[in-house]
Amino acid sequence: MSLAPRVVLVHRTSEYEELVARHGTHGQAAFFLSSRGRDIEEVAERHRRTRQALTEVTSAIPLTWRQTRVERADLDRFLFGPEDVVVVVGQDGLVANVAKYLAGQPVLGIDTDPGRNPGVLVRHRPADAARLFASAQSARGDFDELTMVEAVADDTQRLVALNEIYLGAAGHRTARYRLGLEDDGGVVEAQASSGVIVGTGTGATGWIRSVWQERGGRLRLPSPTEERLLWFVREAWPSPATGTSLVAGELAAATRLHLTVESERLVAFGDGMETDAVELTWGQTVRVGVCRDRLLLVN
Repeated sequence: MSLAPRVVLVHRTSEYEELVARHGTHGQAAFFLSSRGRDIEEVAERHRRTRQALTEVTSAIPLTWRQTRVERADLDRFLFGPEDVVVVVGQDGLVANVAKYLAGQPVLGIDTDPGRNPGVLVRHRPADAARLFASAQSARGDFDELTMVEAVADDTQRLVALNEIYLGAAGHRTARYRLGLEDDGGVVEAQASSGVIVGTGTGATGWIRSVWQERGGRLRLPSPTEERLLWFVREAWPSPATGTSLVAGELAAATRLHLTVESERLVAFGDGMETDAVELTWGQTVRVGVCRDRLLLVN
């Protein structure tokens, strides 16, 4: 017998919960914020909206389905199953945080703070949950298959992200490496920089877009479902030993950017999840390109 679908509610600890955990009581947290010119009621109201959204979505889950919850900080220790329907309740970035741990499970994005969130990935309201559950289980459901980016190291470590992957030094140190494109006739350049960003069309609404704007917007931004990536080197430093000619470009579906480490330690992480990074040491090579997996986002 096949298992009934399981709804996995993904959420994150609210700012209000973090404040109370740090200061002990609501009153102490209120005093702390007031001393810095902020009102705790604004923070508490966002917390209440999130709790209400979780309650409303939970009440819409079909009675025969299973359910569980997972907090953002526990995603790297949570095992998703093939029968899961993933419901992200919160911000757009939370969808990106969960994407790397999935393998084709449908994702529903529920916006708890319309007007404050852009709503690029959390496209729905809590009241839509019942309809969305029916759509998620339908073969004729309306989905967007969002392109993702992956980095694969020569020791088989693999990292996947929905928005972008950053490769560079941990902290503010200079990253040293050799950079090249597989279809560029073997041209490789030694570089010293603040790191390399490789982003998708979904990421083109975030960090990758800010870099793109700074570079004058000469490259065409990809759409979220397009099998094409953009890459940028941040603050490449020219010297007798390092160059700045390979600082931006695009990657088609079959093209890979490859980077060979020439520092004691570099890291690669995706979508801001620095705690779940791939560590790279001197001489290791990592290849970055379009991922074969897609994020299935319910419209």
